[in-house]
Amino acid sequence: MLATRLHYSIGELCDEFGVTARALRFYEDEALIAPERRGTTRLYSERDRARLAWILRGKRVGLSLADIKELLDLYDLGDGRKTQRLMTVERCQAQADKLEQQRVDIDATLSELTQFIALVKAQDQET
Repeated sequence: MLATRLHYSIGELCDEFGVTARALRFYEDEALIAPERRGTTRLYSERDRARLAWILRGKRVGLSLADIKELLDLYDLGDGRKTQRLMTVERCQAQADKLEQQRVDIDATLSELTQFIALVKAQDQET
């Protein structure tokens, strides 16, 4: 990782996080990050870098951008991030519950497919 600094270029964040410049501009358009602008140059702060890490983690676990934005905005409440942590746990638990249900559904589908394949093979061997 890059050492803590005052500013990061778009290229540095793209390299560090494996995202495209277009993705960073999209997150900026969605008001998830807010780089300082000097002409056409964007200078990202340590705060933007930390928010980007949150955004990407949230996307990896299946949270919507709206959920991610809401959780990021809770950082600024001034309550020592207590509300942000509680809401993060709540959203992540809901996502984990959803994924667990999907796993049950996938396992049931796989079982049904395995049985169907065996049935078709058995019928094929009879002929």
